[in-house]
Amino acid sequence: MLNFDEERYLEIESGAVALAEALDHAIEDLLSGGKGKIIFAGAGGAGMLMQPAAQLLMRRSSVPVFWDRPAEMMATEPVYFDQNAIVIIPSLSGTTKESIELVDASHRIGATTIALTGHADSPVAEAADLNFTNFAEDDTSSESFYLQSLLIALSVLRHESGDSEEYDTALDELRKMPELLLAAKQSFENQAEEWAEAIKDEEYHIISAAGPLWAEAWYYGTCILEEMQWIRTRPIQAADFFHGTLELLEPEVSLILLKGSGSSRALSNRVEDFSKTISTKVRVLDTDEVDLPGISDRVREMVSPAIASALLERVSAHLEVKRDHPLTTRRYYRRVEY
Repeated sequence: MLNFDEERYLEIESGAVALAEALDHAIEDLLSGGKGKIIFAGAGGAGMLMQPAAQLLMRRSSVPVFWDRPAEMMATEPVYFDQNAIVIIPSLSGTTKESIELVDASHRIGATTIALTGHADSPVAEAADLNFTNFAEDDTSSESFYLQSLLIALSVLRHESGDSEEYDTALDELRKMPELLLAAKQSFENQAEEWAEAIKDEEYHIISAAGPLWAEAWYYGTCILEEMQWIRTRPIQAADFFHGTLELLEPEVSLILLKGSGSSRALSNRVEDFSKTISTKVRVLDTDEVDLPGISDRVREMVSPAIASALLERVSAHLEVKRDHPLTTRRYYRRVEY
């Protein structure tokens, strides 16, 4: 595979899954100790990656769960941010200004912070009440964060139900995911180059998805195509597509659609069916087409964002070469004061 270290990838994603026991103990101790709500709050892309886990709990758990942005929490002081909260703060670098401020604010009000970081010697890692470090870099961090946040969500569900069987079964399957994600990348490599060739000269993309995959569509459009490639995008949740964005479709407008398992697939199908009657540039990434032996439909739906992320990383690797635009190039981000 182009510019890719397979051994490094397996080590990082296996490291994420290996945090399961420690994360489970932390969540059990905190919920048993009286903490009564969970806030997922990451800045930028890291925060986006927390959405599927937060959404899973919002729909399956009676534990109050919130998803928010650190900067907005600091500005608005939401009433649910109090001493009863467990605040999950992902920060790959551990140096994100907004995340550091949130840790400090959590300490002031008595909330408990759990940091998910890529570097143990970073300000966020050192200041958080509990820190879990799994080294990663931009090309491997999405799957790592998806898996870690999913482990937290499954732990909450296990604690709430008092039944470990469902948790144990899911964890057994998740332990297989690093190897399966690598195999998915390998199988997708040729198609990834074709995608990169097809989209490299497009100036604008609509990118859409529903359910757990929406986070990846939002992340890929914003943090990869916009931030790392300076390509204009319009991320739109599939449920909202027909409330405005459909009017932007024309025969030459590019639409990237991510599709996955579960009931939300119908929303993406609706976008696909309509868009193909107008645009000749509809490209669909369907995680259901990825071979995942030993993975149940239930777990496949939960890991669908990680699957899409693994495949789209391959597109990015080819895209930066074909456009002669390294993914590390920035004009403003962490380059100037803002």
